[in-house]
This record gives sequence, structure tokens and C-alpha cells, in this order.
Amino acid sequence: MVKRIESPPPSSLLLILACLLIFIPQISSNNYPINVWPNPTIFLWPNPHFTLLSKTFTITHPKQHYLRTAVNRCLKLLSDEHYRPLLVPQLNPTSSPPLHRLKIVVADVKTPLIHGVNESYTLHIPSSTYESTTATLSAQTVWGAMRGLETFSQLVYGNPTRVASGLFIRDKPLYEYRGLMLDTSRNYYGIDHLLRLIRAMSMNKMNVFHWHITDSHSFPLILPSEPKLAERGAYSMEMNYSPEDVKKVVEFGMEYGVRVMPEIDMPAHTGSWAEAYPDIVTCANEFWWPAGLEWPDRFASEPGSGQLNPLNKNTYQVVKNVIHDVTTMFPDSFYHAGGDELTPNCWKSNEAIQNFLTNNGTLSQILEIFVNSTLPFILSQNRTVVYWEDILLDATINVSSSVLPRENIILQTWNNGPNNTKKIVSAGYRVIVSSSDFYYLDCGHGGFVGNDSQYNQPPGTDQGKGGSWCNPFKTWQTIYNYDITYGLNEEEAKLVVGGEVALWSEQADPTVMDSRIWPRTSALAEALWSGNRDETGMKKYAEATDRLNEWRNRMVTRGIGAEPIQPLWCIKNPGMCNTVHASV
Repeated sequence: MVKRIESPPPSSLLLILACLLIFIPQISSNNYPINVWPNPTIFLWPNPHFTLLSKTFTITHPKQHYLRTAVNRCLKLLSDEHYRPLLVPQLNPTSSPPLHRLKIVVADVKTPLIHGVNESYTLHIPSSTYESTTATLSAQTVWGAMRGLETFSQLVYGNPTRVASGLFIRDKPLYEYRGLMLDTSRNYYGIDHLLRLIRAMSMNKMNVFHWHITDSHSFPLILPSEPKLAERGAYSMEMNYSPEDVKKVVEFGMEYGVRVMPEIDMPAHTGSWAEAYPDIVTCANEFWWPAGLEWPDRFASEPGSGQLNPLNKNTYQVVKNVIHDVTTMFPDSFYHAGGDELTPNCWKSNEAIQNFLTNNGTLSQILEIFVNSTLPFILSQNRTVVYWEDILLDATINVSSSVLPRENIILQTWNNGPNNTKKIVSAGYRVIVSSSDFYYLDCGHGGFVGNDSQYNQPPGTDQGKGGSWCNPFKTWQTIYNYDITYGLNEEEAKLVVGGEVALWSEQADPTVMDSRIWPRTSALAEALWSGNRDETGMKKYAEATDRLNEWRNRMVTRGIGAEPIQPLWCIKNPGMCNTVHASV
């Protein structure tokens, strides 16, 4: 039986650990018999061995609601999991008593879960024969303690339960923002699936769930001030998210140390709004790319057209009600306001906009009107606003940087790889990197539009991108190896707050969610937590393969449907599945 005990943090222990850190060399290892994913910043295990975990093992910790929940969760996992590694660790047991206790020390239990919160921790598991039967986890905040608890759980295995001992870990993330975006508009995901996603994110020490809730295809979010949007815009009344659902997701995220950032995309991607308010949406329900029109004259970049009309004053009452309700339901300080993929012809189809353009107005001026009418209201809700890069970088419709205050705005890049990252930071903006060339999880599955003649070609025809605009499929190695500060100088790199993978759901739903996301997103998690290079500067993807195989297997035993990355034979025969030839 394992149990928890709440205890105050002894300042003397903090002092001892602080002194210890000064004399520990800054090294890490990737080849220990038991590994942690993501790999810790510093992992010292000079004489690998294990100690049994006591049947009466306890965790003592300061009083704090979310920490108590995390401790209870960890204790249940330790009691039930009995993980059997794919390769049995070659470890010698100690003749010492079992490990009886993990003592958690937190310097500040009141620090909230916000962007930039300290997630560092240290973990010391002694060799019980010579030291004590108590391990120590020390963190500045509750959220760092949660990361340390995850690490501790991965060092426990077997039946009877064993724990790696005689080790020291000092750990902290490279990037403050380590995110995952899921689109729940194109296909619907029930709350249980979102909770499982958050749980898996926490296992991988990721900290932001970017919830792309609405789009032209459906509006599943029930808003108290604008109930008609979901009543008429959701696929069905069973496929929606109530305020109670949102509260459950947000609170679950807090329990797992994962922030929930909402996105209500606008002014484009709003066709679903027209079901309730047809007067404020232009080109709603128009065929997305009519016959005889060139690509620049399309109504939308994919089936599902509709853009809010910035020249209609009624637009802003609805928009402000939406923003007010969403910022009330989602307490996180980040609010994603969209701003991507505006198509000129959609706005040009509206008579009032036509008249504006005839009088020497421009489409960029129309976007500026929208931003100037909505951004101040979002900022009045005490939010940092995230926009897709298009709002500044789109070649046809964009706004001047003078409209976007750098202190309040973060731009999320998805096009043109490191080149657009460079453009954004050169303009002085913070950036979240989500390059579709590396981080889009939906790529490589062909296109979803019907009646597509590119699939009806004679044998031997070059298949090009195979119908997927962002082909090829992004392998875990591609994700792992991407350097999100590539081509930036030291000062520019400081503006990169982190990275985010994205799963757009044209061809995804709950039946494939886990396998599309995991373990490829685990590759991002490690790259953003402790980096994709070793102490010598070499990329770690070769040695990471066996570790990711093992971690994927452990995620599966924890109920996450992560896809395999190799035959099981490969991990049973280390090194035999590698290539020793340079790629051509």
C-alpha cells in the first residue's frame, strides 16, 4: 500500500541541494539501463542499480490542491502499473531496505500556472544502503514538482516494484511554450478524448493545449451570450461543448500542469457563424473553388467558405460577445484570435465591400478595420493575443506592424519554414513555431476533396504531393531534428517562445487521434524540453530511437494508442535496425 503525507518544506534541505548543484558537473547521459522521456537536462547515475519500492511507500508534500491531486495520481500509478520494459534493465539490486518515502519540497506553492512559470526540479534517489530510505524532489513551484513526479514514475518498474537508485537529476525546459494544437471543428472530439490527450501531454512534459474550437465547418462551443452559434452551427446537439465541459477540460489541464489556450478563428474560417447570423458573413456556403476560376479567385482555401464582414457594424456586437464569453470560460492569459487564410474573392463578393474598394479602399484596410475594432477589446480582457503569421506576412491581405503592439502580440508561424520565423523575429515579435514543413501531423494522407482527377493518372505518372498540400508525412525524426531557431542570431532566438505541433482534422477524428499524435509529438516534447543535441553538439536522433521505442511502449500500457516506430525485433536486437550508410 502506498500513501501520501503532507509536510512543510524544510529550508535546510533546500540549502543542501543548492550547494550540491554547484559541484555537480554539467553532463547528461542517454544510455542508462532505464531512461526518462523527455531526457532530463542533467542525469547522473554513476553506479546504476535498483532498490525495491516499499509496500508502504509514501509521498510527503506541502499542502496545495493540484499537487495533492498529482501525488495521489502518482501513487496510484506506482501501485498499479508494474511496467515491464521491452528490454529488461541489466541492474544489480541492493541489499538495502526498500525506498520508503519521496519527500517533495516546493519553494513557492502559490505560483500560478502561467506562461513562463518555473518548471525546474531536482530529484535525488539515494543508494539506500549508505544514505537513507527517503528520496527528495525539490522544485520552485508546484508545476515543477509535477514534472519531477512524472520523472520519478518513469524510474519505477517491475513486479515486485523496483526503483532506480543512486542517481541525481537536475532538469528544466529549454522552451517555455511546448504546445499541441487540435482542431475540433472539422471533426468532433468528445471530452473524454480531450482529457486523454491532456494526460498524454503531461506524461511528455508538454504544457499548452491549443484548442482550435471553431471554424467554417462547425461551431461546437455553447456560449451563454450567443447560444444560437452552437444551436445552429454545431454538427448536432450531441456534438458540442458546454460551459461545464470547458470547465472540466480547463480544470483537468490544471491538475496535469497543462494550460488550455482557446482559439476562435476570425475573420476568415467563420462560415459556421452564418447559420445563426447570415448578415455578418460574406460568401457563406459558396462553393469553395468554382469551375472556371483561377486559384487566386477561390472563395476559400478548402471546402467551407465564409468570412466575417468588417464593414457591418452588427459583426462587432456578436464578436465581442464571443470574446467576452470565451475569455470568461478560459482563464489562461493567452487568447488565440486566428487571423489566417483570408481570401480576397470572399470579401469582394459583398456589395458593401465592393463599394469600399471602388472608393480606393483596400482589402488590407478592411482587415485593419477589423483588427482595430477587436484587438483592443481582447486586450481589455487582460490577454496576450496570439495570431497566425498571415495577419502580418500574407502577401495580399495584411496589416502594418503599427497595428500590432509587440508587447501584447505573439505570432504563430506555419508557412515557409525558418524563413518566416526569421521575418517575424526580425520585426521584433515573439513567435511560436509550427512550421507545416516539420510540425503538421495531418500531412501525408492525401487530399480530402472529392472528384479529384489527380488520382486518376496513368501508371508511371509522377504523383507529386499525392494530393496532400503539405506532403510528405512528418516522421518523428523530422520533428525531432528541426531546430526552431535555425538561422537566427542570439538576440532573435530569444524571441522564440517555443514550438507547437498541429493536428488539423479534415481526415482525423477520435478513432485515429492517438496514433496521429503519438509518439511523433513525443519527439517534439524532448526537442523542446532538453534539446535534440548531445553535449558535443551532435544530433541525438540515432540513440533516441531505442529510448522512444521504450517510451512509446510505456505510453501504450498507460492507455495511449501511440503508433509503433519499428518492429519489436529492433528493440530486442539493439543496433541491428540502424543504417550505417549516409543517405543519398
